[in-house]
Amino acid sequence: MKKHNFNPGPAILPETVIQQAAQAVLDYNGSGLSILEISHRGSEFVAIIEEAISLTRELLGLSDDYHVLFTTGGASTQFFMLAMNLLNEGETAAYTDTGTWANKAIKEAKAYGSIKVIASSKDKNYSFIPKDLSALPADARFLHLTSNNTIFGTQIHEWPAVPVPIICDMSSDIFSKPIPVEKFGMIYAGAQKNAGAAGVTMVILRKDMVRSDLTHHMPPMLDYKTYIAENSLYNTPPVFSIYVTMMTLRWIKALGGLEGIQKINQAKAKILYDEIDSNPYFKGTVAVEDRSLMNVCFVCDNETLENEFATDAKNAGCVNLKGHRSVGGFRASIYNAMPIESVQVLVDTMNSFALKKG
Repeated sequence: MKKHNFNPGPAILPETVIQQAAQAVLDYNGSGLSILEISHRGSEFVAIIEEAISLTRELLGLSDDYHVLFTTGGASTQFFMLAMNLLNEGETAAYTDTGTWANKAIKEAKAYGSIKVIASSKDKNYSFIPKDLSALPADARFLHLTSNNTIFGTQIHEWPAVPVPIICDMSSDIFSKPIPVEKFGMIYAGAQKNAGAAGVTMVILRKDMVRSDLTHHMPPMLDYKTYIAENSLYNTPPVFSIYVTMMTLRWIKALGGLEGIQKINQAKAKILYDEIDSNPYFKGTVAVEDRSLMNVCFVCDNETLENEFATDAKNAGCVNLKGHRSVGGFRASIYNAMPIESVQVLVDTMNSFALKKG
């Protein structure tokens, strides 16, 4: 039976990318060497990382005002790394608290500056994206946002107009739609949702954000200036993960870039949300205007029904649908590489469940 993998992460990869990566593990480009054992200083890998950078610039429409860096440690490392690099002690930064990962970012940043939480949806179980940012301090060096909340299923669809640079954790929706790059001083993302395999983190940093006046010690491996100076090759980077990212970006470009993938993502989300809204046995958990196109969260009226549907979904080949323990119910993660055919299988299963129960 074909499996339809709705895992929130590490997430589904394009089938062609998996096939190419599998071949590269055996023999990269006819070199007689595995991609796992080529030198990160050699011409083969330098070409890989340069193409990954070039594709990132092309797809996002980045100007020369931005650096494209590859780091390790996931977005969780960036929670403190960005604060270390961008704040001196006592300086102010503004954050919104829209979910578990935003909350973790706030906690880490507090060790390096004066962090002001200017908006939160925590008291409503993170079921919406707060829009009122009027509490933004005049002296804030940046505003930190989390674009998509994997656990609760909310997503920013309209970027705020603010007088400070926006720093954004886009781990779960980068490369899923066009964005107004000029609003951002920094974008960071773990690759394992839409941009490749686990193990590498992308950092897109505007050049004027780089500071030369930091008053605290910066370990080289946590200093953005190190990655800039060494083209992300200060030490051995995650070679295979960067290769998979490059291949994934090629795949996105072939689909029509971010405009093309956005249309596909909108179509997938529409058929699933339409079923949730019309099926009497399911209901969504977040504000309609803030629904995520990446992580669709829904519940049944009671645990018995949820257990029954979970069994039906598993029998249909739909796996990894269980919602996070803080929300319950179900979470269908439908990232870029999720085929619309798999979403249709889930919708058909939901419809069949309603017919059976009705």
